[in-house]
Amino acid sequence: MKEMKVLLVDDEQTFVQTLSERLQMRDLENETVYDGEQALSFVDDKEPDVMVLDLKMPGIDGMEVLRQVKKKFPNIRVIILTGHGTDRDEEESRRIGVFDYLKKPVDIELLVRRIKAAHREKIEGSMAAAAFAEAGEYDTARSFMKEREK
Repeated sequence: MKEMKVLLVDDEQTFVQTLSERLQMRDLENETVYDGEQALSFVDDKEPDVMVLDLKMPGIDGMEVLRQVKKKFPNIRVIILTGHGTDRDEEESRRIGVFDYLKKPVDIELLVRRIKAAHREKIEGSMAAAAFAEAGEYDTARSFMKEREK
């Protein structure tokens, strides 16, 4: 399996730096940004496999980042990690296509498992679509990828 690219997005710098270190101790390399604008720029440049995203940030908030990312890069798996989310936020993020919705404080082992599951889902979806395309079933490959994006 190729090395996973993980992006952490949170305006609470101390929190996200600590989270980054804890993930690195578990062999999950990652990069961090501190607001929605930086997140969108990073995604355009480096297209991570998995993004762990806070909702409440100044400027472009996490929900808007989620919308834009899923519209432009539907295969990126996004995990919301928030301390201020509501039931309505969770419903909206699931409608947009979030992989998972977790609340702070989060158990680090649970987060690691969810990041790995998100990456595995992305890889499996890409492999299945490639197999359909290789067999000459381009319409099936496109349909398969569209279904996985929902």
